[in-house]
Amino acid sequence: MLFRSLDLDVFPCRSDNFGVLIHCPETGVTASIDAPEFDAIVAAAERRGWKITHIFTTHHHGDHVEGNLALKEKYGCEIIGPREEAVAIPGLDQAVGDGDSFDFGGHTVRVIETPGHTAGHVCYHLPDDKLLFAADTLFALGCGRLFERPAADMWHSLQKLAALPDETAVYFGHEYTLSNARFALSIDPDNERLKARAAEIEERRQRGEYTIPTTLGLEKETNPFLRAADPAIRRNLLMEGSSDTEVFAEIRKRKDHF
Repeated sequence: MLFRSLDLDVFPCRSDNFGVLIHCPETGVTASIDAPEFDAIVAAAERRGWKITHIFTTHHHGDHVEGNLALKEKYGCEIIGPREEAVAIPGLDQAVGDGDSFDFGGHTVRVIETPGHTAGHVCYHLPDDKLLFAADTLFALGCGRLFERPAADMWHSLQKLAALPDETAVYFGHEYTLSNARFALSIDPDNERLKARAAEIEERRQRGEYTIPTTLGLEKETNPFLRAADPAIRRNLLMEGSSDTEVFAEIRKRKDHF
């Protein structure tokens, strides 16, 4: 049986989080990507007439799991989350790790472990639908802060995501894109594609529009955190003889103090 495309709903949560619901029209299953805010998620589901059947948890931070237990109590939904953070995921039913896959309404979901922001962060990839839910690993023009793992681990995690097809749509956890664009220009000022994208982002944010989703192809052209091997960035950082990991670590350090 062939299933048509999933329906997605994106909405603001908290101060700068995104809520994302994915829904299969044929089977009726609906997943919340993380659970940043109970009321906002319920309102989005009720607006669309969807019943939440799953939560795909990416990592244990409070702004991503706060609504887990309340949503589970309301809907009886199944909570799937990272095996390496199982003890810290409220209401976890199914622990998953790198290379695991599971069915969601006839759509295959692949689990990609991406340690860096947290020790056990995972992303959810739907290869047939060309969707990646990257949460706080990969942002538009950015990546997550390194709270629990060193730069080398995050660089390796980002390389795993960069290997996915360029047309993959990337849904991320926070609207940080404007500040990310301004930082990217500070270390890659001659990148014409980046300059055009940054101008577009400035205009979109002035109109109150969000910048989600992005694509992996666009990120590989413009996101400095995926471009540690780029000769121009290396020259600008005076790191032409350094390893990719060392360059990435320097970019991350500079962003932390930008």
